[in-house]
Amino acid sequence: MRDAVIVDAVRTPIGKRNGSLSTIHPGDLTGHVLGALADRVAFDPADIDDVVWGCVSQVGDQAGSIGRVGVLAAGWPESVPATVVDRRCGSGQQAVVFAAAGVIAGHYDIAIAGGVESMSRVPMGSARGDGQPYPASVLDRYGVDGFNQGLGAEMMAKRWDLSRQVLDEYSARSHERTAAAIDAGAFDAQLAPIGGLTQDEGLRRGTTADKLGGLKTPFDPDGVITAGNASQISDGAGALLITSSETASQRGWTPIARIHTTVLAGDDPVIMLSAPIAATAKALTRSGLSIDDIGAFEVNEAFAPVPLAWQKETGASDAVLNPLGGAISVGHPLGGSGAILMTRLAHHMRDNGIRYGLQTMCEAGGMANATILELL
Repeated sequence: MRDAVIVDAVRTPIGKRNGSLSTIHPGDLTGHVLGALADRVAFDPADIDDVVWGCVSQVGDQAGSIGRVGVLAAGWPESVPATVVDRRCGSGQQAVVFAAAGVIAGHYDIAIAGGVESMSRVPMGSARGDGQPYPASVLDRYGVDGFNQGLGAEMMAKRWDLSRQVLDEYSARSHERTAAAIDAGAFDAQLAPIGGLTQDEGLRRGTTADKLGGLKTPFDPDGVITAGNASQISDGAGALLITSSETASQRGWTPIARIHTTVLAGDDPVIMLSAPIAATAKALTRSGLSIDDIGAFEVNEAFAPVPLAWQKETGASDAVLNPLGGAISVGHPLGGSGAILMTRLAHHMRDNGIRYGLQTMCEAGGMANATILELL
């Protein structure tokens, strides 16, 4: 049987909004990580069957089939095709899933998966314009006049009894873990510096729960969600080389990990952020693994209640939940985050001899991806 493996993975440092990467076109961010991947693995770009690329706001600077634009920006042969995937915040992870499925099916021998988002240049919500993405049939079904992730996070905190103090303590921990990872050089081997940026830019060293406790709650005056316990608006890109074990062996490549199991789940679109719980349960059932078999979890920190509610439901150890920090401390460049997180996870597994790692992300509409990697 054919399988799908990650030969190598690379990412830009994550730039903060209007920061070091904001002057760089997202096509060039894409081209940069594609070029960096080719340099690391020493493959001929002409051999790539497809580039599957995640991007959420496909308007403005990201409107022109940004994966194909990135191929051209990298200077790669015109023969290399690309397509763009939008599964909201999980777009980059879904790109990996589609690339892996293409390899397993035999449609691809070698593919690249990844994603990009320049939220500085293409603000969140730009694709909506003056339109209404939800017809009356959907709004009436749920008795709402729209869907709001911030309010969904407030609902999660209330349902799982997560206090403001607990959320802020978790958020301060995210910064602490990222600072420790940077200082230990944990990200160095996966980064492709660009624009003078050599490390993730959003980290705020010395962040404490007490400092975060002074921030306002914009979604609900009496709520618990703040800018400090939510993901940062950011810019960045990541790319992974996907092929089969057979092709990797023929080319003399040593893969990092096998894509062991990948699933999808849907849940309440009003609360919106709870589907990683169902996706994780589905992935574990399908894989035959238990929660204790997993040595590292990347649960995207869209809002602090997401990983904390997930942890309450799964019983996962705190030590292996987002061990390098997450989007609260470094940012969440929407369409690129899935690829960036998987790059972090694969390298962390290799660096620490972790056999299984699981990544899951909440997505607008109440959806989630979950993917289990197995170290090779």
